[in-house]
Amino acid sequence: MTEIRLATNRDGDQISDLIAKVFAEYPGCVFDRAAEFPELDAIADDFAPQGAIWVAENADGQIIGCLGIKLSDDQTVAELHKVYLDKSSRGQGLAQRLLAHARDWLLAQYPACQELVLWTDTRFVAGHHFYRKCGFIETGQTRTLDDLSKSAELAFRAEPAMVLAAA
Repeated sequence: MTEIRLATNRDGDQISDLIAKVFAEYPGCVFDRAAEFPELDAIADDFAPQGAIWVAENADGQIIGCLGIKLSDDQTVAELHKVYLDKSSRGQGLAQRLLAHARDWLLAQYPACQELVLWTDTRFVAGHHFYRKCGFIETGQTRTLDDLSKSAELAFRAEPAMVLAAA
């Protein structure tokens, strides 16, 4: 059975391994923890106090998924971060469960939040399909990051209460 729980700072190494595995699936995606992911050294602290990150852990204690949310200063906009799922766990509803956990937490803790946004690499096409299926709409905004992967990203948005309504 897969357990979804709040991440702790001790989870940084396993989250790092998960992200590295996902990046390895895509040509040109470079994972360099020290250079671009230093927050993994204290991942729970990075999301506090106006945010949280959850992990999905299998029966063997391995982290096979993660998803985090950070709130804007005025608490009206939340942004998804670190949405990753091990390839062997995809297509089984785990991503929806993680997203539902985060959405329910967001609606309970930050009822004034009006918008849930995310940025996703243009190469993560399966992720784009997942977000659309869960009620997110592509905004048409794009951005290019100054990272090792030379990432181009697309923006998506949704009203928190509408996320997963159609899934």
